[in-house]
Amino acid sequence: MKIGVLSDTHDNLANLLAVLEICREQQIDTVIHCGDLTGLEMVSHFAGFRTIFTFGNMDHVSGAIKKRFEKIGKDNYAGLVFTGALGGVSIAATHSHIEGKLMDLVSSQRYKWVFHGHTHLKRDEIIHGLRIVNPGALGGLGREPRSFCIANLLTEDVEFIRI
Repeated sequence: MKIGVLSDTHDNLANLLAVLEICREQQIDTVIHCGDLTGLEMVSHFAGFRTIFTFGNMDHVSGAIKKRFEKIGKDNYAGLVFTGALGGVSIAATHSHIEGKLMDLVSSQRYKWVFHGHTHLKRDEIIHGLRIVNPGALGGLGREPRSFCIANLLTEDVEFIRI
């Protein structure tokens, strides 16, 4: 099962649209956004995708974003932390701005994959059999080029794509 993983869009609509088009071309129907989407108006562009969204420190944590994601897809999720399964594989996702939350997810050893954002730095690391992935950032300030990744939860391949 291939999924798109993105984070830290910071209202960069052009990059978001480019990523979602790549996901469509690769027939990816599930995306995880690890926070800092920033604007409520950005949500509508996720129509047609099952979307797991975790709030970041730049997102206004309100019922409005959650309701808008649910309106465009009944299987969508919006919250601070997601834990569950995709394609039978246990995953967790967070923005990682809440102190200790990322390490709590990792140290629990309950997940095969943990996805996060916040740092704007790409990461692909395996610790005790657990895959930790940060797709990099689509917008905002940063030292690295803008990027996202495609993760195959079954084959365990991760491809970072520069935008």
